[in-house]
Amino acid sequence: MSAAPSAATDLGRRVAGVEEWYHTMELAPGVVTPGFFDHRPILATVGLPASLAGKRCLDVGTFNGFWAFEMERRGAAEVVAMDVPDPHDWDWPAHSTEETLQAFDRRKAGDTGFEIAHAALGSSVRWLPLSVYDLDRETHGRFDFVYLGSLLMHLRDPVGALMRVRAVCADALLVVDNVDLPLTLAFGNRAAASLDGVGRPWWWKPTVAGLARMIEAAGFHVTGPPRRFRMPPGPGTERLPLSPTLLRSRIGRDDFVRTRFGDPHAAVHARVG
Repeated sequence: MSAAPSAATDLGRRVAGVEEWYHTMELAPGVVTPGFFDHRPILATVGLPASLAGKRCLDVGTFNGFWAFEMERRGAAEVVAMDVPDPHDWDWPAHSTEETLQAFDRRKAGDTGFEIAHAALGSSVRWLPLSVYDLDRETHGRFDFVYLGSLLMHLRDPVGALMRVRAVCADALLVVDNVDLPLTLAFGNRAAASLDGVGRPWWWKPTVAGLARMIEAAGFHVTGPPRRFRMPPGPGTERLPLSPTLLRSRIGRDDFVRTRFGDPHAAVHARVG
């Protein structure tokens, strides 16, 4: 009778040992990872297929693996989860500091979060250390369904990355990514984007129409209007207090809104055109 509580306690200790979780996941009754975001409430909003039975699926930029494990739970025949484990290999702007890079390295923690979740869930998802730019049909095969989440904003060449995804996608794509809400309100249906590229791997944040245009430019056919929503903050997100210092910069204002009300995102469904 003592085996289950002991196992849960050990799992809880392992979860607590990860410096930062990106995904909020229940790995066992009462054991929930303190994720930076909590994607569970928006599963229906983004429109992940209710059944992926018999499908070969790919999760691009998996981090702790929430979407890969969810696709497996929905019956996928095979799920491949890919990410770039070494932050040195990310798209860094010039003049980024080593201190910033090391901070991201500590947060990534060698993908131990994925490994802990994988073992706890008894998952068969296959993890692949791979950049989206290096996807290749001959090497990696083709996938019936591809999920790409919150990655394009971190890439210098988001359209080029989508073209590599297009090379291995046999049917359907779901992209969920950050959008610039003020720019969207200002430009409406015009495809546009704001550019960061200062000191950290934050690059393009498009309007909702801009995100759809990126996907179309890579050779996909967008199958319906993008779905706008706010990505809910998870238990690992510090709710920033309102202060004059915070409100002086756009980054500070964005961080306040994101930590209190969620991060503006859009979900776009597409098929191979």
